[in-house]
Amino acid sequence: MRSTFTPTPSHIRHDWFVVDASGMVLGRLAAEVARIIRGKHKPMYTPHLDTGDNVIVINASKVKVTGRKAEQKKYYSHSGYMGHEKFTPFASMLAKHPERVIEKAVFGMLPKTALGRQALRLKLRVYAGAEHPHTAQKPAPLTFGPSEAK
Repeated sequence: MRSTFTPTPSHIRHDWFVVDASGMVLGRLAAEVARIIRGKHKPMYTPHLDTGDNVIVINASKVKVTGRKAEQKKYYSHSGYMGHEKFTPFASMLAKHPERVIEKAVFGMLPKTALGRQALRLKLRVYAGAEHPHTAQKPAPLTFGPSEAK
């Protein structure tokens, strides 16, 4: 009789990857980063366990969007009081907080559960420039998108 393999903490290894976001499309970048954080690229993926890897995104300020999203996209927030909703345009969010643009896009592609929130908080690190303080982890460069096809 065969049984289903379920990974234990001794089987799970959390690797580190670094992604250069310069010139990449926001949605496609977020989809791939969410897939790596979730662990869906591994053969031992299990939906109820944290099998994902850590991702460092650099050059977040150089991410681009397609179409007219640069002028039309807005980020919504609400304070909880009536009439206190705030809409922040994409251009000003990218200028002031480029890290949040990628964090919000990846968050939208993760499950809205405790495991999804934990994965976003612990496994995603976003930096606006090209420098990051995680060189000790020896992150492997991760390439995908149009540059991979060339």
